Amino acid sequence: MNTAIIKPQWSPLTIALMVIGFITFPPLGFVMLAYIIWGEKFGGSAEKAQAYWNKGCGYMRNNKKHFGGFNRDQSSSGNAAFDDYRSDQLKRLDEERARLDAEVDAFQDYMANLRKAKDREEFDRFMSEHRGNRQGFGDSKPTDNNNWGNNG
Repeated sequence: MNTAIIKPQWSPLTIALMVIGFITFPPLGFVMLAYIIWGEKFGGSAEKAQAYWNKGCGYMRNNKKHFGGFNRDQSSSGNAAFDDYRSDQLKRLDEERARLDAEVDAFQDYMANLRKAKDREEFDRFMSEHRGNRQGFGDSKPTDNNNWGNNG
């Protein structure tokens, strides 16, 4: 199990540690640089670090008597009216999230169709210009050989 708190990515923390490493003892700076660049290949992924962080935060939430604070995962507040209100609001928020996710998907589909239409238009324009250039290729008209590459 990898419990890396410092993620192998370019962040202010890793850059600062790398600079401090170069100043104090240069091999430490090189080690930090290697960790930033190749850390994920050796098991130090950002996802694992985030999971570790979430696990620690979950421990603090579940043990609120030691750390203080409000536990949002609590199933009942002790007040039935408030619990009903909270469940209705959470249900409404879930429905709103689903609606927004559907709108995002629809917008992404719309943008993909626009990109396809633009690509099709550009391709058709290219083909019409290309065919126009090829049609005049076999004509016996004299051409000016001194102006190769000039379009005008």
